[in-house]
Amino acid sequence: MARSFVRVLPWLLIAVGAVYDYMTPSRFTGVPLFTAAPLIAAPFFSPRGTLLTGIATIAVVLGVHLRYSRSYTTESVTELVTVVTVCVLAVVINRVVRRGSEQLMSVRRIAEAAQHAVLPEPEARIAGLQIAARYEAAQAGAFIGGDLYAVQDTPHGVRLVVGDVRGKGMGAVAAVAVVIGAFREAAEQEATLEAVAQRLERALAREGTRREGLDEYEGFTTAVLAEIPHGDGVVRIVNRGHPEPLLLGGDGALRVLSSPEPALPLGMGDLGAWPDRASEAEFPCGATLLLYTDGLSEARDAEGEFYDPAGRLAGRMFSGPDPLLATLTAEVRRHTGGGTTDDMALLAVRRP
Repeated sequence: MARSFVRVLPWLLIAVGAVYDYMTPSRFTGVPLFTAAPLIAAPFFSPRGTLLTGIATIAVVLGVHLRYSRSYTTESVTELVTVVTVCVLAVVINRVVRRGSEQLMSVRRIAEAAQHAVLPEPEARIAGLQIAARYEAAQAGAFIGGDLYAVQDTPHGVRLVVGDVRGKGMGAVAAVAVVIGAFREAAEQEATLEAVAQRLERALAREGTRREGLDEYEGFTTAVLAEIPHGDGVVRIVNRGHPEPLLLGGDGALRVLSSPEPALPLGMGDLGAWPDRASEAEFPCGATLLLYTDGLSEARDAEGEFYDPAGRLAGRMFSGPDPLLATLTAEVRRHTGGGTTDDMALLAVRRP
């Protein structure tokens, strides 16, 4: 609605300026309205539309001067030169804005390509499981930040990771690339989920010493790893300081997959050595496993109340992982009033 009004506004200004000049004595002028019309058109219209707006404005001004038969007076020439100058400036502004928009679109395409390279969209079906993933960046126009997810079919079963890298900016993106790369390699090679977690720990520690600013000194990554063995109705979980996964039953029952022993996030191994121990839970047919980052559980409304995914999803049933994630993202937007302060990564796996 607002955009449609803006596109009509330049022509409305020209019309109002013409009526004003026609209905008032010659000493009154509608030039402020005439000059505003092409300037408003410049950032919103096409080059052709901006040019046509300028031509229409000049034509109306000429018509007004002819009405009063004062085309060659100092005042009329000054008004005409002013309008022509503004129209030329509007065309220039239009070209600058369009060039900036093209550069922005190029940056956005590069950002999209980077996101797909670092966080490729998982296939909708892997080893008989239905998969869906969502990434919602808190910063408008951003495509990737410090949250991550990955799904991989391996000889040991389908393995998944969802994590949240401490910090923002390119350092966080670099850490995401390290974690994803290490996970894909370890998921294929390591026989246990605990060993995969240890490989990620070592990868972050190694890269932290090589790259300035990447998980250096105080950096860490919270992560939850999951393993769904082929043919078994179970899921194994290793949680490294991350929000606890949820298991939604086909009948609406909900279970929080809590870890029996808390563990430190990845990258904090120097503070202590605790062996990773995977917990195991039943994963029956019709159930959906939901992994998420704290951008979901820490989303706040205007009163500061957190969004509670377990409380909101209990007793509800969804036809698949895609409808589940679509519902979550829509509810979080409503809960926060349309804006969040942290990125949000969601990964849902359903056993048909």
